[in-house]
Amino acid sequence: MEAAVLAGIGLICLGAALWLVAEVRRQIREMTEILEEIQKGNGNRRILASPGQLTAPLAYAVNRVVQRYEEEQLRARRSEAADRQLMTSLSHDVRTPLTTLIGYLDAVHRQVVAGEEAQQYLEIARRKAYDLKGITDGLFAWCKLHSGEADLQPTRQDLGELTRNILVDWVPLLEEARIDYEVNIPETPFWALADGEGYRRILNNLLQNVLAHSHATRVTLEMGRTSHGVQLRLGDNGVGIAPEELGRIFDRLYRCDPARTAGGSGLGLSIAQGLAKMMGGCITADSSPGQGTVFSVVLPGGDPEKTQEKAKVAARSLQGGGGILSEKEATGI
Repeated sequence: MEAAVLAGIGLICLGAALWLVAEVRRQIREMTEILEEIQKGNGNRRILASPGQLTAPLAYAVNRVVQRYEEEQLRARRSEAADRQLMTSLSHDVRTPLTTLIGYLDAVHRQVVAGEEAQQYLEIARRKAYDLKGITDGLFAWCKLHSGEADLQPTRQDLGELTRNILVDWVPLLEEARIDYEVNIPETPFWALADGEGYRRILNNLLQNVLAHSHATRVTLEMGRTSHGVQLRLGDNGVGIAPEELGRIFDRLYRCDPARTAGGSGLGLSIAQGLAKMMGGCITADSSPGQGTVFSVVLPGGDPEKTQEKAKVAARSLQGGGGILSEKEATGI
């Protein structure tokens, strides 16, 4: 009797084991079929499994891998489309001043003009050549920034003194454009962690943006301290930026003016934001149509090691196509 019971239990266990093996095989077969569909391009498929199934952990892990793969593919497609847009945009931006440059130089070379008029033609050609240099310099800076090759070394800098030195070169340009300016930077030092050349490019790009796009007649620049570090505020009384466009002005190639009449590569603000992030800071913008725009640059004044760690995180974000960090995310406060 006891032997019969044991034999019965054994048969039940054997049957359960065989059923379990068959069920696992069935689940694995279904997973294989779904993976084959995913491999053929149906990225929306996912492996379904209930929590009680033995293969559930494997199914969930595979789903996570597939989802990450799809996200990488989507980012790659977006990056490829953005690269094509970049090439198209830059081709347009380069061709326009280059055509003008060649036209004026040809006129002088063929002696179509002479004397003072020839000098005027040469001056126009010189300005167009500098426009081309600005476009290529911007593209080079953007490529270095987004490839991770930008070598920024944030050190303790007096941003007040550094800003005054940069503004010296902009005074004649502002006066030539008939833009009044007011600078309010107290003599007290404003110590922050910044890369000198990186900060110079940030401020140059912001000022160039004002000259090229704001149609302003007045610019104000002031510096102060916040809980996040040192803050530079650059404001103008220009045409302003529409609310629906404000969130995109730091995107590469984005222009608020679809007619593209103002020229430029469309990379200036994107480069400035990227550099600020790599220094552990950020740039924000506040604007009202018809009333002007205020750009705020915040750079940290804390521990250099923490700043460098934030810079590494920002660099990875830039290479991966990540979005703009908020002021809190960038400064870690």
